[in-house]
Amino acid sequence: MSNITFTMIKPDAVKDGHIGAILNQITEAGFRIKAMKLTQLTVDDAKKFYEIHSARPFYGELVEFMSSGPIVAAILEKDNAVADFRKLIGATNPAEAEEGTIRRKFAKSVGENAVHGSDSDENANIESNFHFAGREVF
Repeated sequence: MSNITFTMIKPDAVKDGHIGAILNQITEAGFRIKAMKLTQLTVDDAKKFYEIHSARPFYGELVEFMSSGPIVAAILEKDNAVADFRKLIGATNPAEAEEGTIRRKFAKSVGENAVHGSDSDENANIESNFHFAGREVF
């Protein structure tokens, strides 16, 4: 079990001005921000990041959406980080997410679901290293 996870505040939530509210909810849940930046994925970046989904029918839309505007990428630290963060963000479908979760509050749909959260300790490390050089992590 790792004590880090990776998140992105997705283009929909950035565009809608939810960065501050989402970060507040994350820190109030006990996560410490180890690295963070406002950036934008290129189409090639998004293809590489979501390569695991390349055979799925939604891959093209996902790549287009994730490269459509700025994101906030962050590495978060807390005991049991991956599982606790997945619980904090809620189900992928905001209609099925529990009350009080980030997706229930800020997501528009399954496709525009406000935040990404790593689904395993291994992926948290891979995704963190994709977005941040070692000197950017504190």
